[in-house]
Amino acid sequence: MVGSMLDLLRAIALGLLQGFTEWLPISSSGHLVIAQRMMDFDVPVAFDVMLHVGTLIAVITSFRKDLAKILKSLICLDVKGEHFRLLLLVMVGSIPTAAIGLLFLRFFESLFSNMTATGVGFLITAALLFSSETRNGDRPVSWLNSLVMGLAQAASIAPGISRSGATISVGLLSGVERWHVFRFSFLLSIPAVAGALLIEYRSLNPMDLGVFSLVGMIVAAVSGYLAIQIVYRMLLSERLHLFAFYCLGAGLITLLVLR
Repeated sequence: MVGSMLDLLRAIALGLLQGFTEWLPISSSGHLVIAQRMMDFDVPVAFDVMLHVGTLIAVITSFRKDLAKILKSLICLDVKGEHFRLLLLVMVGSIPTAAIGLLFLRFFESLFSNMTATGVGFLITAALLFSSETRNGDRPVSWLNSLVMGLAQAASIAPGISRSGATISVGLLSGVERWHVFRFSFLLSIPAVAGALLIEYRSLNPMDLGVFSLVGMIVAAVSGYLAIQIVYRMLLSERLHLFAFYCLGAGLITLLVLR
């Protein structure tokens, strides 16, 4: 009974950790490295897959209207419409992530046992958030912007570098308007997260899935949805850079204490 309760609490804690850190600009991978080091345990593949399913549900739910319009434009072949163009931009932006992720997969995997790399990653995220603090562009996402944001997303495969922090900051620095940056950053994450799930699924044993994995998925989905709303409000109110202080502290603690 005690063991089951501890497993339930761990599932809830990891679900909250995954949901909030995946979409807040503070790096879920960096926090996972720290959590595994401090608690001395490895997250089972099946459980990790379900956590990522939860965060994927969160972003799909948050952008369900845009996704429905993209699907409609695809079915109707509305090649001149805004959402068909948005689909093409997401596809172009996904190319750097897929190429770099597949070519350097082993390199990135090696970083997940490297506390120094994780600490540096947090500092990079802090620098990106600070640098984009006062940028207020007025342009929609262009083809070049999509590639640059795709490169930023590829870099975020490394622990400590936040996916949302990197893509949003790079988008702002490129002169893209804040709402367009927000929407494109999260739509761009959908193929990346789905692709990562497919890679993890290869080593998944369906028999390992259980009630605690389901609990973790639900908690990750709910907390992830809330995190996306927080990012939206803080980005449009020009306060997203406040997360830079958190990343700066996390980076220094990782390098000076946990390394």
